[in-house]
Amino acid sequence: MGRTIAQKIFDDHRVGTPDADIHVIRLDAVFCHEITTPPAIVDLEARGKDRVFDADRIKVVIDHVSPAKDSKTALQGKILREWTRRHAIKDFFDIGANGVCHALFPEQGFVRPGYTVIMGDSHTCTHGAFGAFAAGVGTTDLEVGILKGVCAFKTPETIRINITGALPEGVFAKDVILSVIGRIGVDGATNKVIEFAGPVVSAMDMESRMTLCNMAIEAGGTCGICEPDRVTVDYLWPFIKDEYDTPEAALTAFASYLPDADADYAQTIDYDVSSLTPMVTFGYKPDNVKPVAEMAGTPVNQVYIGSCTNGRISDLRIAAKVLEGKKISDSVRAIVSPATPTVYRQALDEGLIKIFMDAGVCVTNPTCGACLGMSNGVLADGEVCGATTNRNFNGRMGKGGMVHLMSPATAAATAIAGSIANSPIFNG
Repeated sequence: MGRTIAQKIFDDHRVGTPDADIHVIRLDAVFCHEITTPPAIVDLEARGKDRVFDADRIKVVIDHVSPAKDSKTALQGKILREWTRRHAIKDFFDIGANGVCHALFPEQGFVRPGYTVIMGDSHTCTHGAFGAFAAGVGTTDLEVGILKGVCAFKTPETIRINITGALPEGVFAKDVILSVIGRIGVDGATNKVIEFAGPVVSAMDMESRMTLCNMAIEAGGTCGICEPDRVTVDYLWPFIKDEYDTPEAALTAFASYLPDADADYAQTIDYDVSSLTPMVTFGYKPDNVKPVAEMAGTPVNQVYIGSCTNGRISDLRIAAKVLEGKKISDSVRAIVSPATPTVYRQALDEGLIKIFMDAGVCVTNPTCGACLGMSNGVLADGEVCGATTNRNFNGRMGKGGMVHLMSPATAAATAIAGSIANSPIFNG
């Protein structure tokens, strides 16, 4: 029987099987941020185990509340700074150099096909877009990863979703993943890997693939994963050019992580998106999904464009295309948060920041911020936000607030209308 991508990665990294269904795997990278890592650091210190397995394979960023909003968040940053200095962790992105982790770390070339990655953050699944196994973990697993460079997982069953057809104009990766979650439910992939494949995925750039994999967790998935191909190689080439003679040589090496034709899947789903329209959530679960047309006219108080799901340069370009020459509604406030300093600089150089500001949008520094209701756009009780983020749980963006998840195009159109609206890019 053939193997899936995840099975091949596990076979290459397995260092032990304490139980028939439990695999201890070697880690290629441990990612850390200031919310979940400080508790792990403090606990390791208390146990007399203030050590790291490999300072070069630990990547650290302050991103969730940037800059600190109060003494508590300042302390979290302080703990992280002092820890990175003690252990000479060179890849630490402090205020000014920092960005949203799941946009910043791929941008730095920290993920490769076949890698194993953990982080104390559920959206670590984003990095599977590179053909890697990447998963969010709890404090105990994070501590073990930091200390020993290993992590234990159950045997990875995989659901393969073949996305076929051709995306209509004005329909994006965010609409695809919202639709997928709407179809399979928030528990449709629990404890499984989602392998995204098919011609639509092959035609996507890496940023769109990251959007797909980012929300695998919203369907219960441990990791979303895409097949490594020439698109992957081209994105990574600046970082791997000294390791391979040519891009073709890299592609050949990465092909070892392609799934076998006779791979054993827990489920295979074929999904033709040729007639897909822009999607939006309602209610308080990510699988509460409807076409935007069915929600059109629903008032919002705020629009938020950013996050590890849709804060990359391609997302900002789409939003700016809709907003150019327009003004946001007097009834809303709109916020754009470029995901990294590089994205911010690109947006500035391309004139996108001017478009946003001319439209009446507030542009913030890179941060997770409002996505989890911590800063930079928290909602008041009873307020509603149209957002390009990834979760619409009750109170996610602020106590008593409601979030409608949508693409950057839909978000920009919603900001102009003051209520949920399809963008003019979509001609359906």
